Amino acid sequence: MTTLVLAAQAAGGGVGGSGMLIFMVAMLAIMWVFMIRPQQKKQKEIKKFQNALQEGSKVIVSGGIYGTVKRIDLTTNKVDVEIARGVVIQVDKNFLYADTASQTTTNA
Repeated sequence: MTTLVLAAQAAGGGVGGSGMLIFMVAMLAIMWVFMIRPQQKKQKEIKKFQNALQEGSKVIVSGGIYGTVKRIDLTTNKVDVEIARGVVIQVDKNFLYADTASQTTTNA
């Protein structure tokens, strides 16, 4: 009789295990759709902006500093950004983001 009870428990555990596997796969799919995929799209947009930088573009440095691109050096991947009249800093191109505030005001 003990053998029958153990066999029934083992059979029941197999069904619960496949349900758990389906649940885990569904959770991973939901995480990919709502978290990973949008982040990948955002990274592609940022990289596209960084590759299309031109002198005079309004940018935000990753530290939150707003400025205007003055010079781009593609050999060293550095950009000179004017953050105030006569104040120019040199930053890596990968640390620049689009200034969305100035884009919305010019488009309006």
